[in-house]
Amino acid sequence: MKIANFSILLLAFFIFPITFAQLRVGFYDNSCPNAETIVQNLVSDEFESDPTITAALLRMHFHDCFVGGCDGSILLNSTDSERFVGPNLSVRGFELIDEIKAELEAQCPSNVSCADIMAFATRDSVALAGGPSYNIPTGRRDGLRTNANGVFNLIGPTASLLWGKDMNTLDAVALLGAHTVGVGSCDLFQDRLVNFNGTGLPDPSMDSDLVANLTTICEASENPSTGLDRSTPLTFDNAFFGQIRVRRGVLQLDQRLATDEATSSVVAQYAADNNLFKRQFAIAMVKMGAVDVFTGEDGEIRTNCWAFNNN
Repeated sequence: MKIANFSILLLAFFIFPITFAQLRVGFYDNSCPNAETIVQNLVSDEFESDPTITAALLRMHFHDCFVGGCDGSILLNSTDSERFVGPNLSVRGFELIDEIKAELEAQCPSNVSCADIMAFATRDSVALAGGPSYNIPTGRRDGLRTNANGVFNLIGPTASLLWGKDMNTLDAVALLGAHTVGVGSCDLFQDRLVNFNGTGLPDPSMDSDLVANLTTICEASENPSTGLDRSTPLTFDNAFFGQIRVRRGVLQLDQRLATDEATSSVVAQYAADNNLFKRQFAIAMVKMGAVDVFTGEDGEIRTNCWAFNNN
């Protein structure tokens, strides 16, 4: 099983429009004034017992937004939903979202969307791990369809770096920096250790000591996994960028950040300035959270995050 495996995230919102017009900070100030506090308290309780919830929520939020937009569709619990397809089979954190939704429904029925809950919870978990706390424009509504086939378009750990007109290089690299709290299962990088591109040898772009360390980890148990940040795996910081600059990226996609001409200079900037990385990450998350959202009268406010209201 892949544990909070944060490896298949990226940067495919290129075809989706980003819409801020009907999203705004403080959307629930009148209709549910305690909404953000409720989310924050429940996320804090979860983080205290399981700090890996940060990686889990980030992965959930990313996978939701990259398949048809940020509409809460990944939360739907039906046999034909995105939740039970391919890379989403190892997404977790659903119980926490359901717990938050139940509390909000008790206080403010049919007010706070599941898509907004996911955005709030992810933001709060990042802050608890040492990352930035940032204002989130809200007012998303929940989608009315699921797109299971779209899950297969999620970019994998060996993919090339792609982004489009709505996201710049600073944004794209910052979002990949979320791997600072990520975990990858060995099947995502095993080929880099023993038979890279069919050569029968390790990937020459990976530090030899890291090859030896990861080989030991991957041989040690039935379903092994490891932190993508080799020094501070539970802390949201810029250590990840320093590591990929010295060939210690676990995933091939991560390592390419440090060598690709389009991104290497940004990696160097983030490696040198933790505050810059965190600031840009917050900017990029706000942009990502506005990808192809439902607002106004579109979509619905689900009563339960795992089902459409008519079910």
